[in-house]
Parts: sequence; C-alpha cells; structure tokens
Amino acid sequence: MLAPNPNAAPATSSAEVIAHRRTLWRWHFYAGLFVMPLLVVLAITGTLYCFQPQIEPLMYRDRMVVADTHGPQLLRETLLAKAAASEPRGAVPTLAQIETDRARSAEFVFRLPSGESESVYVNPYDGAVLGTLSVEHRLMKQIRNLHRGLMLGKTGELLMELAGCWTLVMIGTGVALWWPGRSNVRKGGVWLPRLSLQGRAWWRDLHAVGGIWIALGALFFVLSGLPWSGSWGKEFKALATSASLGYPKGAWGEAHVHSTAPAAASHEPKQADEHAMHGMQMKMDDLPLHQTPWAVGATTVPDGEIASPSAARVSIDDVVALAAKNGIADDYGIALPMKPTGVYTVSYFPADPRAERTLHIDQYSGRVLSDIDYASYGRVAKWISYGTSLHMGRYFGLANQIVCSAISLGLAALSVTGFIMWMKRRPARELGAPVRPAKRPPMRAWRGSLTLLGMIFPLMGATMLAVWCFDRLAFAARRAAA
Repeated sequence: MLAPNPNAAPATSSAEVIAHRRTLWRWHFYAGLFVMPLLVVLAITGTLYCFQPQIEPLMYRDRMVVADTHGPQLLRETLLAKAAASEPRGAVPTLAQIETDRARSAEFVFRLPSGESESVYVNPYDGAVLGTLSVEHRLMKQIRNLHRGLMLGKTGELLMELAGCWTLVMIGTGVALWWPGRSNVRKGGVWLPRLSLQGRAWWRDLHAVGGIWIALGALFFVLSGLPWSGSWGKEFKALATSASLGYPKGAWGEAHVHSTAPAAASHEPKQADEHAMHGMQMKMDDLPLHQTPWAVGATTVPDGEIASPSAARVSIDDVVALAAKNGIADDYGIALPMKPTGVYTVSYFPADPRAERTLHIDQYSGRVLSDIDYASYGRVAKWISYGTSLHMGRYFGLANQIVCSAISLGLAALSVTGFIMWMKRRPARELGAPVRPAKRPPMRAWRGSLTLLGMIFPLMGATMLAVWCFDRLAFAARRAAA
C-alpha cells in the first residue's frame, strides 16, 4: 500500500479536496488489507519459480545431470524401453522431454496405475535408470500451484485472481496519493526516501517511494498474469477466440497457413473437414506437457489416420528428426499417442515467443497434421506470448530473472511496510481504516474507472460492491467532520 506523501502540495482548505484524498486512502487501505498476505505468497513463489532452470538441476543433480562421455548416445526408443522396464505394470508413457545438452539425462513421463504421473530419468549413454520424480509433488510443481491457487483448487485460483485485480486498485490509489503537487520540487519523500525520519514517518516514506519505483513493473505483472488465471483467463481466451484475436488460424485440423498449395487444399471435400472436427476432443492443456503456449492451450488435438492393426508406429527418433527438419531443435516436449487414433504432439515453448511452435504428427505415417507457429497467432495472443515470457523471466535471460525478482520482492517489501504502518496507526481492537469523509466527493473519473474495472473483471466488481456496502453499513456512524 502506498501511503500519502507528506511532501505533496499542501491541500487547500476545500472540504472536497480533503474528502477526495480520504476516499482514495480508504480504498487503498481496503485493497492492501486483502492483497498484502497474498502478495507475499505471489512474490516468494514467483521469484523461486523464475529460477526454476537453475534450481532443479541443482536439487536433482543425481537424476538430471550426467557425465558427458563424448561417445554415442542410445536411441530414444531404446531409452524409453529402459525407462518403461523400470516402471510398475500398467504404467503408460505419456511424454518425452527432448534436450540436446549432452550433460543432461533423458526424461520420460509415465502415468501410473494410481492416476499420478512420474518422470523417469535415464542415462543416454548406457541406458541406466537414474531415478524418478513425482510430477505432482516435485518442489517446483508445488511452488507453481501455490503461485496460481494456494494449492486450494478452484477456490485458491479465484482468490489469486482477485488478488491480482485488487492490486490494480492498490496501484492506482497509491500513485494518486503519492502524486506530488506542482510546487513540490524536492526529491526527499518523492523520488528518494528521507532516511533521517523516525517512526511511522520513516516507514511511510520507504513505502511510498519504494512503491512508485516498482508501480509500472507491478502493473505489468498483474496484466501479464491475469490471462493465465483460472476463471477470467479462460473467459478471456474464449472472447479472444470469438473475435479472431487469440487462437491461431489453422488450429483446427490442417494448418492452412503452412500449405504450399492452397489452391489444391481448397478442393478437398468439406465432409473430410467436418469429420476431423467431430473427432477432436482433447485440448492441448489436457496433454502431459510441462509448458504449453497460451495461444494454443485451449485448441483441440486432431485425431490421426485410422490404420490397420498391424501398422507400425513411427519412433520417437523419427519424430525428433521431423521436428528438427521443421526448425525445432532443443528443449521441447513430445506428448505421446494415447490411443490408436492419437498423434504425437510436439510443443516448443522457448524464451523467444516468436519461435513458439506446435506440431501434431500422425503416429503411423509421420505426416504433419497441424503446424502452428507464432506468425499464425492472433494479435492478442502475440502480446500475451511476449508478456508471459517477460513475466516468467525468460525473454532476456538472467537479467530478466533479476528484474522480475526485484519487482516481486519489492511487492513483498511493500506488503511488509504497509502492515507495519497499519500496526503503528491502528487503535487497539479496531480495524484502523482511514476516516470516512463527512461529504462524499464527486470523483466521477474515479468512480467511472472502478465501474469499468468491475465490468472487465466481474468477480472483482462483485467484491468491490461488497466492500462498498460493508464500508457504508459498518462505518456510516463514524464519519469525520470535513
């Protein structure tokens, strides 16, 4: 919560100006009161997850890292067979993770009879099984679940979504309270905290100045994270799809964006396309992939061709060769066919969103049924792809991770300083909310902004209405004289 800045231009004696400021402060207080604990969770888990590429190889070095013998590596089909032989009866292979780093082990994911999944790590040089990791219970998966939904399922996802929305209110009111007047040309308390102060004033300066420095980054974090939320994010995907702004063209069946003979494709029977549409059921988000680009997450996976019972499936090594031929070389997942008409799905989710790629490949013929790349995304999906890469600290390497961590930990620090300020000013056994103004100021722009925010985020709109009703009913008798 950004506190009122004592160095702002002196307020006039107008009751309207005083009421205006008290109203902003009150909304800032309510937003911060709800957001503070959740921001701490988001900040810590987000920072840890940002460094996943560095943390996991250190934690699970005995399984993920191998000595490069400079010799030949075994075929991936052979490695998969070695991994399958170590699994209990009834385990089904679902994913092959492809790494070209010769110091990394081969990873395969299996669905166990219990319904859970686990990764099996195999030495690519001698085929020795190095160990396993539970997909659901590994540390980074738990951190991600905490970040997205407090490990509380749908309820937690809604709480985190609301936290993001209310952070928008906290940022807006905080900046408005901090905004210096025209007569204020000093840096102390505006751009730099006055460390000579003591007590609550010292915390207030630290809170207000620190908040303004990270406000823009915090705003970006919220806006880039909400499209992945469990409730509003899914609805936003549907809206972007209906407006042809989100999902890529060619996501259904054959990807005509890559057709070398579009005229010939136009002569294909319409019935074949309709048959393909009816055969699609599984979504990309349902596949056991570690990461899926936002733009293709809700697209359906096409069915492959119906083959004779004796037809042989193309090998994982053939799929890897085909992916390389299509420009996908390293650090991607291959979802394995789960039924006779299933397909191989190659999902490439690199740091540079312009290289994102999704291939659906027939398991018998090796024919590419669908090829979706960044160029085929809608405009909104392109923006979100960039936002996601920056949000996760991937786009410009270690520097991106450091910047994201600084913003995240800065938000946690704001929560701590806001809490301390609240404790210092809160009367015993009272909530300690800022005093309500005796006369309600017009504030048409502010009310219009909140209304618009409530319309864009309906769940937040409902909670804003609840807060407004609570404030009027519980504290109506405590209005201050203006």
